[in-house]
Amino acid sequence: MNVTYTKLDNVRGEITVTLEEKDYADKVKKQLKEISKSRPEPGFRPGHVPAALMQKKYGVPVKYDVINKEVGDAVYNYIRDEKLHVIGNPVPVKDEDFNIENKDFTFTFKVGLAPEIDTHVNKDLKVPYYTIKVDDKMIDDQDKALTRRFGKQVPGEEVEPLALVKGVIVELNPDGTVKEGGIMVEDGIVGPEYFKSEDQKKLFEGKKVGDSIVFNPAATCDSNPTELSSMLHIDKDEVNDHLGDFRFDIKEIIVLRPAEHDQEFFDGVFGKDKVHNEEEYRKALGEIIANQLKSDSNYRFSIDARDSILKAVGEIELPDEILKDYLIQANESLNNENIEAEYVNVRPQLVWELVREAIASQFDVKVEQEDLMNTARMIARQQFAQYGMTTVPDDMLDKYASDILKDKRSLEQIANQTTDAKIFNAIHDNVTLDNKDVTVDEFNALFQAPAAQ
Repeated sequence: MNVTYTKLDNVRGEITVTLEEKDYADKVKKQLKEISKSRPEPGFRPGHVPAALMQKKYGVPVKYDVINKEVGDAVYNYIRDEKLHVIGNPVPVKDEDFNIENKDFTFTFKVGLAPEIDTHVNKDLKVPYYTIKVDDKMIDDQDKALTRRFGKQVPGEEVEPLALVKGVIVELNPDGTVKEGGIMVEDGIVGPEYFKSEDQKKLFEGKKVGDSIVFNPAATCDSNPTELSSMLHIDKDEVNDHLGDFRFDIKEIIVLRPAEHDQEFFDGVFGKDKVHNEEEYRKALGEIIANQLKSDSNYRFSIDARDSILKAVGEIELPDEILKDYLIQANESLNNENIEAEYVNVRPQLVWELVREAIASQFDVKVEQEDLMNTARMIARQQFAQYGMTTVPDDMLDKYASDILKDKRSLEQIANQTTDAKIFNAIHDNVTLDNKDVTVDEFNALFQAPAAQ
């Protein structure tokens, strides 16, 4: 076997593999022998089928398989050994004169080469970095959410804004009388706070145990089938038959009493003895919010950094025709008629992947197991936080993180996420940051499309 390489230009090359009969003949015989053991022929014991018969019956497809494997291995081994930076996969050049009956073969593959890229990631490159200012309203809103989360539900005398109201829900006729055979929910429960109609919400305000209220369940939720079926204890396909008024006889009122700012509350939110007074509490809240907002700032930085780097790199030469051929072979939906339109959309991402790879090489970015574990811990911590669990023991966090990494799909996503994070950290540390402090509204405006001129 002989493998040669010809560089056609900066981004294109050809690999040629010449195969002689001696390179594959023994492997064809061996594979035919293996087949004879598993596919006995009538009149012959397994493994004792005449070679001529096996050759006649299976020789051609086996020869195809062996040659394909030999040539494929030769191409990929050459790329690996010669350290060719190939984009996509080698694309075989169609040979109109190919005949499997021949003894010797020559195969040619087009390969696309990655261009040399100057990433321009250095202190001469300036990239904006937006830090969102934490204001008193943010702290107040966070405090409100936490005091509610750590609050207690207690019996109440009248319906307050945050109350849950329990009682009997009875369906009415249009004239206000009880509908015979209508719906009656003995253990009904509603939360007026979540009503979408202010008018319906006001019907419950200030009402006491023993009071009766005529209200319209459908109006409380814009006739949402899921919400309405849950409130009335009926199937979703029945809700359209029950859009009229109902009577709610109040049996119990449960009100939420937000937690007080005492040591028990501080310990519950931040851990034991981490916060001791109002000043420390608000400062700690500000730090939590700042850390939460930092991920938003970093996300915006990734957008601006990518745009700045691609602008600095400028136009990149790619083996466009080879890549188009590769995409057509790799995707059944693509052909010569639609590849041009698709390639216009695909090319910018290909360019960024090459630049991203060059940056990773420039700063020797590597993802270790501990990096993956740290990302998984962060994801687990965020999941716990959604349920109000802000202080989770390290051993529990590690267990959940390990479980996340056991899922193949999750592992792949975390690997990509971790690699991106390390690349953008490297960019962050090696460019000049144009630091800007902005309000939430100013930050959100960065994501709005510019107005048409």
